[in-house]
Amino acid sequence: MKVDPGTYGAILLGAFVASSLSGVFWVQCIIYFRCFPRDSRTMKGFVLFVWMMELAHTGLVWSAMWTSFIDNFGAVHYVDHIPPTIALSVVLTAALTFLTHCLFAHRMYHLSEYKKYYLPSLVIFLALFRLTAASVSGGEMIHIRSYTLFREQFRWLFSLGLSLSSAVDILITLSLFFLLRKRRQQSIALHSIIDNLLLYAFEIGTLTSAATVASLICWIKLDNSLIFLGLHFVIGKLYANSLLATLNSRNTLRRAHSNMINMMQFNIPRIASDEFQAYANTFNSQSIATQQSIRRSLMLSSTWIQQANLKPEDSEEGFLPQTPTVIPHGNTSKIDSSE
Repeated sequence: MKVDPGTYGAILLGAFVASSLSGVFWVQCIIYFRCFPRDSRTMKGFVLFVWMMELAHTGLVWSAMWTSFIDNFGAVHYVDHIPPTIALSVVLTAALTFLTHCLFAHRMYHLSEYKKYYLPSLVIFLALFRLTAASVSGGEMIHIRSYTLFREQFRWLFSLGLSLSSAVDILITLSLFFLLRKRRQQSIALHSIIDNLLLYAFEIGTLTSAATVASLICWIKLDNSLIFLGLHFVIGKLYANSLLATLNSRNTLRRAHSNMINMMQFNIPRIASDEFQAYANTFNSQSIATQQSIRRSLMLSSTWIQQANLKPEDSEEGFLPQTPTVIPHGNTSKIDSSE
């Protein structure tokens, strides 16, 4: 089935959206090099390599747009033709996807208990398989140069590459969710930071997976449409942005961690000081009450002596009785002394 010329606008719209996301990626790269000057040279070289690949991908997309809309303007028969730049952009999209998956596999390795290799190895294996399928698809596109013939002969291969990409995204999202939840149970002080990491992992995995699934559905169901290709342009940009967003999120998490530490350093001593002050005030109030009670007892004893007209030597044991007889106020009767 021939490609419908009316769907040519889909790849042009996809090119515009991809270019917008490319601008976002450039801003994220500038933020990375400004905020993380102390990162290792390996990491900086990795980011620079991804930047060059993303730039090459944008150039290939717009080269294909120029060939399709300018060089072959009005040529309806050229609609079914696959430019070599389109095939190369498919391979570069798979390469950007592979690098992003490798970064997340590296994060999974460090989050796993006892540094286990099982899940990261599975992710890298599936990502490499997806890269191989996309590379073969790109090679066959260059060789066949027809969307109709490529769809008839290698529909399964292109579908396999998109399916593997989506499966790896889901595997990474679930693995990070499980590992971070486990870390959250082990560290009460880092609950807010781990919650942010969970949110980032869920948002990034959902976005890239949704775009890949949408492209796969359009590829399978819309036989005479190029909408899948417009979405495929965007997929590469989403993976590149997710990679830089993951690296740049460290700055936000570090600020959150520093604020939490400062809060603990300043508020806990203040709380302890307030509790100590409250205890001291309670103790002082109790001491004052005790002193007042003693003073009232002494005054009462003095009143007993004055009212009884007794002296200490008048008693048989030389001191006042333990329970003296209290003379009611106003009673003028005398107490007879012992013989």
